[in-house]
Amino acid sequence: MSITLEAKQGLIAGDGILPIRMAQYAKENGFEVVCISLANDNLRDLKKYCSKVYSCHPGEVNKIEKILKDEEIKQLTFLGKVHKKVLLQLNKFDKRAIELIKEAARLNDDQVMLMIIEQLANIGIEVLDQTIFIKNLMISAGVLGKHKPTEAQISDVNYGFWLAKEMGKLDVGQSVVIKDKMIMAVEAIEGTDACIKRGAKLAKGGAVVVKVSKPNQDKRFDIPAIGLRTLRTMAHKNASLIALEANETIIVDQEKVVKYADEHNIVIMAV
Repeated sequence: MSITLEAKQGLIAGDGILPIRMAQYAKENGFEVVCISLANDNLRDLKKYCSKVYSCHPGEVNKIEKILKDEEIKQLTFLGKVHKKVLLQLNKFDKRAIELIKEAARLNDDQVMLMIIEQLANIGIEVLDQTIFIKNLMISAGVLGKHKPTEAQISDVNYGFWLAKEMGKLDVGQSVVIKDKMIMAVEAIEGTDACIKRGAKLAKGGAVVVKVSKPNQDKRFDIPAIGLRTLRTMAHKNASLIALEANETIIVDQEKVVKYADEHNIVIMAV
């Protein structure tokens, strides 16, 4: 189903480079972007491409809603990392946010995001597929870079892919760390990079990381993505390979990521 895009787009941005890329590509294609930033690390770059950038805490629901209404936003995109630990900082949440949390049956990723999307729909705002403005960052199947996987690594990838998909069904996490057909770590609330640190430390070198999309992934939120930070984490802990799901995963700054992997003997593959 095709979507008619509004000339003025909203962006709710977490940290990282993805929100910057979305704002950049949208501006280059003639769209105005109004951003609500939920992080601090990318504010300066967001201001280069957005007509306005507002800073909010994720728990300031009333403030965020007022900005969206005042700016007459009809469509918006969620991009960037907002750490799930923010749900433990209830002292920073407004009364309405706390009420919504209490109403939720569970506070897993999908439940929280679907609740937010419903609230936005109630005020006439459509949440878009995260990839609309950044489809060029999605990766195709194959090995990226000069290092190739061994048969043992491929075996671990196959096991990890199955396991990560099973974890995705439960909406636990999207990443796993494997070594010699043994599970070193499964991602939970800590996020991919912390999962890698934990699993690779246990593996003591040679860990295989697998990151996939959830079965029936809702592309309005939580598209799998990696960047240089993930590769640096792997190099620091001597992890040897990362496998990603082809055509479902984004690599931010792919050229730099592949160059770094080549220099640090890390295999990158999409399956």
